[in-house]
Amino acid sequence: MIIGGKAVDSRSGSTIKVLNPATGELIDTVPDAAEEDIREAIDISLEGKRVWGNTPLFERSKILRRFLEIVEEKKNELAVLLTTETGKTVRESVAEVDTLLRVFRGYIEKANHFYGITLPDSQVGFENDIIFTRREPLGVIVLVIPFNFPIDLFSHKAAPSLITGNSIIVKPSSDNPLSIIRLVDMLIEAGVPECAVQVVTGVGSVLGKWLISSPKINAVSLTGSTKAGIDVAKESAPHLHRFFLELGGNDAFVVYSDADIDLAVEEALFARTLNAGQTCCAAKRFIVEKSVVEEFTTKLIERLKKIKIGNPLDPETEMGCLISEKAAIQVEAQVLHTVKQGANCIYGGKRLDKAFFQPTVLTNVTPSMDAAQDMEIFGPVFPVIAFETMDEAVEIVNQSMYGLMGGVMSRDMNKAMKTAARMESGGIVINGAGNYRPLEIPFGGYKKSGLGREGISYTLEEMTQIKTIIMKKILL
Repeated sequence: MIIGGKAVDSRSGSTIKVLNPATGELIDTVPDAAEEDIREAIDISLEGKRVWGNTPLFERSKILRRFLEIVEEKKNELAVLLTTETGKTVRESVAEVDTLLRVFRGYIEKANHFYGITLPDSQVGFENDIIFTRREPLGVIVLVIPFNFPIDLFSHKAAPSLITGNSIIVKPSSDNPLSIIRLVDMLIEAGVPECAVQVVTGVGSVLGKWLISSPKINAVSLTGSTKAGIDVAKESAPHLHRFFLELGGNDAFVVYSDADIDLAVEEALFARTLNAGQTCCAAKRFIVEKSVVEEFTTKLIERLKKIKIGNPLDPETEMGCLISEKAAIQVEAQVLHTVKQGANCIYGGKRLDKAFFQPTVLTNVTPSMDAAQDMEIFGPVFPVIAFETMDEAVEIVNQSMYGLMGGVMSRDMNKAMKTAARMESGGIVINGAGNYRPLEIPFGGYKKSGLGREGISYTLEEMTQIKTIIMKKILL
């Protein structure tokens, strides 16, 4: 861990093993933090709240640009580390580091043009006053990072938090914390005060409670499961911490009979094989008009047969493994559960080795099955659900408790727009899959897929609070 700028072990002496999911080999160990470690990190962050919050914006910008220079220099090293601890392909890892560079640059630029307002003298009796607003930091923000896109999602949380003057305590996934620890080290090397950025490691459910139940923090930004989000809300409530939650999804991908089926297959393939299907906003329910189900599934299987699965460090590999053997076992169990409910597994369905899982196509999935509703399968599985009318398709889409992203495939823009307007999701892609996230969009979900939004166009407002300053009778 890094607390107060120092590499530290847990006071308890406990550690957690970090394994290469592709090989099962031990990469490293990290501390399993004790409660005393967490209290120390919080207390140091209170000093960081003062020091970093009082650092001028131009200076914060300069330091974070230096951080990006360091990341750029170490990009390949970071990508290899990310692949080794995560199991995603090295090409995906390089792209993820590139995303961090773009996100930080975008937030730095946005923050330098993030203005307050001056209120007009439109009310009788206040005409001699000058009233204006300032944006100030929230204070200490806890950032909870998931395993699936650790560098990417670190950037979406750390960049707006730091550029606006907040101090941060980062809690990475215990499955793959090494890249995040390295990034925190780089932030300190670049000049972020040691009191303004901490990284703690350990079991999420335990550390999360210690961190979030503290009255000394000010906000929590979490990407994780819906259950984790509910826990954050409960722990935050007594202290009225702000919280921003990007949670689970069982996103719908609607394919009409008039769609370009070849394009639909390519979009589905990208959605479900990227990061071996471990993407919150990936299409997970393929709702296909009955007359083209056979064509869609046949072409999908033909394409899946061409996917190169193997060593994630091989630049030619197109799909790596899941985060752990345990995760692959769970996906296999979910496939078997869906088959027991009456679905047909017409391709794949098995673990290949340890954490590797075959791309899998399930047909005859009905709206009453768990996979068609609230069972989020976090792996390369394609449950295909047939429909006949727009009303039926929309009903299937909206029956889930989730509503993160969605996709609609149709050449008829009127039909596509009508469908999108009726879908209960935070974002809809027309003629594309829902795993679509330009850096600027206000990304987030409806229903139990989360609260708040992340994106350069929006998040600086979330990470700051407004102070109104009144110069009374100044114009007399």
